[in-house]
Amino acid sequence: MNREPLLILAICFILGIFFQDNFVLERGWIYGIVIVNLGILSSIFFNTYFLHKARVILMGVLFFGIGIILHFYNTLSQKNEVLVHKKEVIVFKISQKLKSTEKYKRYEGVGQWRGASFNSIFYIPSNNGELDFNHYYKAEAYITQLKKPQYDFQFNYAQYLKRRNIDYQSYISSEISSTERSDLSWKDQVKQYRLNVLWKIDKIEMSEKTKAFLKGIILADRTEMDTDTVQDFNRSGLVHLLAISGTHIVIIFGLVYFLMVRFIPLRFRKYAIILSLIFIWLFALFIGFGNSVLRSCIMLTVYFIFVILQRKPDLLHSLALSAFIILILDSQQLFDVGFQLSFLAVLGIFWLNQPLLNLFPRQDNYFKKLIFNTVTISLSAQLATLPLVLYYFHQFSLISFIANVVIVPFSEVIIVFSFLMTLLIALGINVSILDTVYDVSIQFLLKSIHWFAGADEVLMRNIPMNLIEVISISVVVYLLRPLILKCNLKKSINFIMAVLVFFMIRIGCNIIENQKEEVLIHAFSKNEIISIKNGNRVCFWVRNIADRDKVLQFVIEPYCSSRRIDHFEIKEIPFSTKKIVFRGQVYDIK
Repeated sequence: MNREPLLILAICFILGIFFQDNFVLERGWIYGIVIVNLGILSSIFFNTYFLHKARVILMGVLFFGIGIILHFYNTLSQKNEVLVHKKEVIVFKISQKLKSTEKYKRYEGVGQWRGASFNSIFYIPSNNGELDFNHYYKAEAYITQLKKPQYDFQFNYAQYLKRRNIDYQSYISSEISSTERSDLSWKDQVKQYRLNVLWKIDKIEMSEKTKAFLKGIILADRTEMDTDTVQDFNRSGLVHLLAISGTHIVIIFGLVYFLMVRFIPLRFRKYAIILSLIFIWLFALFIGFGNSVLRSCIMLTVYFIFVILQRKPDLLHSLALSAFIILILDSQQLFDVGFQLSFLAVLGIFWLNQPLLNLFPRQDNYFKKLIFNTVTISLSAQLATLPLVLYYFHQFSLISFIANVVIVPFSEVIIVFSFLMTLLIALGINVSILDTVYDVSIQFLLKSIHWFAGADEVLMRNIPMNLIEVISISVVVYLLRPLILKCNLKKSINFIMAVLVFFMIRIGCNIIENQKEEVLIHAFSKNEIISIKNGNRVCFWVRNIADRDKVLQFVIEPYCSSRRIDHFEIKEIPFSTKKIVFRGQVYDIK
């Protein structure tokens, strides 16, 4: 606590949020926790031996309780009571554009029906024009309330949207009428200007993939990026290049600062830092305050405040402070996968980067620094986030490390070039030669990433991982630092014991799961799929084999990773079949 008090308090605060989310304490308990917290706060006015010794524990309990209280009231404010299960005429406005599908353009927004407001995802037929923030829209819509998934291994989309205070989905089926808004807020004006820039990019003579990449890497808009390209980035482990994160913010800050110092005298150098910080905050506002963007801006701001005040910067204090600010504003952000991976990556870099860098030869020139730091930072971030990546996505490609080492050193050039292209397009300046050069460069980049993503032989799928295994393998990663810094018998034994404990837990979980037999009927689209599990094998009976890829993605792969399946097979059910009999049990199918 004495060395990193803010980080430890942030961890206690986060544990309180997790506790409330899992156990859902009622209002009476919350009042009790408030009283306990007030008692702890009042104890600071008493100077006794016991309170002095227990100060660390009391502060941890205080922030644990604050986490519980904050999450209780944040969750309480999300209740909504608009229930419609038929077509109704609604008025709505959009607040965010989401990724489109083959059939629909999707928007997040606020609807109004019979005087009641509700947050919803709006599905607009793909043949309709683009919606904007300048108008209210009126249309006939079928409103449905989100439902929980059928089984525990399925992604809980209802809970995901609930954490964003969204309870409904609205399907627009008729013609949409619009009227211009007179109550446009400054936030909506910023969003509309960003949307205008996106539309300007659409008019540039470049390939569609290049335009989608430009929108994603600078303006944080991946709504029109095709599925194959997104899959390439995911498989190659380079999806962080698209997500606006610390790398983007630092590079843009560095570019602005580089330009500032060319015009500001040396004695006013601190004002160049302040102006550069103001610019990145304006940039963050323009693209929308995502988790990684907000975290990066806060950390960079805190770091340079220390520099301006001539104090030694502290990465963990900056990280903890950014976590506090984000979670106080919205405690539900803690359950966002991007939030968790972003913070873990920074912790991993702090914990492992310097020890790994010490294993390399001396970095006595820029080229060596670039290559060695790229290797160690990529490895540190990937090792730290690996447990959660396996837990959420159940797959990992061994090629991702190599892809990062090859592509990331060029990320600075890519981001700067993309930023300048976006700036020119926003200002209405069109330089055809630059468009061509950028298009060719990005096409080469996308083809390179596609080549890395095509290495299916090193892509491991359906990797089972539960929370106990995540914790145990995280301990293994934690013990890597002392082992790298000074390898001796004691540290080696600790590391080996942690690895053995992980494998014991994993083998035990596999044995327990493989002893179970299970027959499930999965509702998929308008059909039903039957799975018959026996040990570590399962057979899926599917009526429509034409949907094989979607069945694999949404049913088979999630089931196999959840139930620790080693072998599966797919059999087609004849259309004439209405029932299946298995071990004396009759199953009706559609």
